Amino acid sequence: MKTVSRVYDTYSQARDAVAAIEKAGVPASEISLVANKHVSDRHADVKDGTQAAAGAGIGGIVGGGAGLLAGLGILAIPGLGPVVAVGWLAALAVGAAAGATAGGLVGALVSAGTTDDHAHVYAESVRRGGTLVSARVDDGSAARIQSILDTYKPIDPVARGDAYRKEGWKNFDPAAPAYEPSQAEIERIRREHDIAA
Repeated sequence: MKTVSRVYDTYSQARDAVAAIEKAGVPASEISLVANKHVSDRHADVKDGTQAAAGAGIGGIVGGGAGLLAGLGILAIPGLGPVVAVGWLAALAVGAAAGATAGGLVGALVSAGTTDDHAHVYAESVRRGGTLVSARVDDGSAARIQSILDTYKPIDPVARGDAYRKEGWKNFDPAAPAYEPSQAEIERIRREHDIAA
């Protein structure tokens, strides 16, 4: 098995990418999505997993249903705080809070095969409003799934990391304050949601 991960600047890009790889035959149980809560608050398909956690446990919140996105819930991932997430990678990242693995989202990505540098850029991108999509696929399907995910215009982690470093960023800092989107970004998110609805 190989893990293929991409980060998108918009939730709608990620949502469309998930739908495309599900249509291509990747089971929902092998796909994960982690989105900044501020971005996803505008979407009606998000459930508040904080109350559901008491009765269902993490597995019940992040488990699939009728398609991956039916299981979206709000979770707390170390270093990111509240995020909208679903899937195996989200469960692995949340497990860091319980000592199951170290490093929150960065640790989960690295343990799934993402390079350390890309894992830091991906986690920072989610912190700043992006949406991460990861899929576990067999080696023979990896190139095809990468190609499908690339159709939806993910960030280039090298270029994005360079841009962040020009701002003084070094690595994902789990102690950094939550990133608050600007009013312009909030309005863009609202427009994007209205168009998708």
